[in-house]
Amino acid sequence: MKYKAGIIGATGYAGVELVRLLLRHPHAEIAAISSVSYKGQKISEVYPALAMIYDAVLEDEQAVIDKSDVIFGSLPHGLSENIALQCEKSSKIFIDLGADFRLQNEEEYLYWYENNFQFHDLHKKAVYALPELNREEIKNKTIIANPGCYPTSVALGLVPAVSKGIIENQSIIIDSKSGVSGAGRTPTQTAHFPECNEAFAPYKTATHRHTPEIEQTLSRYADEKVYVTFVPHLLPINRGILTTIYANLKTEKHVEEIHAIYENFYKNEAFVRIMPIGQTSNVKYVRYSNYCNISLHIDQRTGRLIVVSAIDNMVKGAAGQAIQNMNIVLGIAEKAGLEMSAPCV
Repeated sequence: MKYKAGIIGATGYAGVELVRLLLRHPHAEIAAISSVSYKGQKISEVYPALAMIYDAVLEDEQAVIDKSDVIFGSLPHGLSENIALQCEKSSKIFIDLGADFRLQNEEEYLYWYENNFQFHDLHKKAVYALPELNREEIKNKTIIANPGCYPTSVALGLVPAVSKGIIENQSIIIDSKSGVSGAGRTPTQTAHFPECNEAFAPYKTATHRHTPEIEQTLSRYADEKVYVTFVPHLLPINRGILTTIYANLKTEKHVEEIHAIYENFYKNEAFVRIMPIGQTSNVKYVRYSNYCNISLHIDQRTGRLIVVSAIDNMVKGAAGQAIQNMNIVLGIAEKAGLEMSAPCV
């Protein structure tokens, strides 16, 4: 038996990444895909790489819901709640790659996204789903909030230190760099080739919408409200996120102690790799994979912990993690359809 999966917003970068990954999933098949902009066209006309591999015609949202057991929503914020409501009425699983269900506090959602919650009961039923941190809460849920790409790289890199209480929680600085695909498929001046090629600069400095999501997760594991300084940058590459986190240690530690804490925290996790002491995480070694590579460093002179976290923003930061969550909800092998490595060269 194969579960039927549908993708709403299949022609965006995260949506087509879902297509790429689901085509090789041993327990799921794509039942239907939709797109507002390209309805009636074959997806292989939009993405020629899929020609003769997957030539399905793009339908409307309702067709996807009707034909599928699991529906992935790959849409801008503000568009997922109505879809979640339809899925709830049809007893379907909804996995939202957008931001509509990520924040628990409606006031923060209003402040950062300029929207209110439409259906409060749905938010009570939803779960923020970062498998390595709250796997048990994800099981048996039908509304899944897939984490953002930057928050995934930060949470995986920092929660072991926060939960063990070894760092000062109010002095955390997060410096993240993302490939241009993180800006989405809709053209913008920032992502325009002449603007981003041979360039490197921060954007939305201290105002990025992923900030409250990062603080929400860290606060949960710190048992206090955590505020961070978060500065994202745009890298002139297609995909990948490299996050470098700086945090003051409460007491003197050696890197071997920190390394042991992280190895123990993630000892049973299939997709988190703690790099050997002396090595540094690199986006090159996680491309096209669902892995998160974490390297640990200490500046003994300043007493500061430095964590470097690398993920593929399209896979572990979006589509791959969504499929990982689907696997958990359906009770199938968590690694199913995700056992691929990065290209070696």
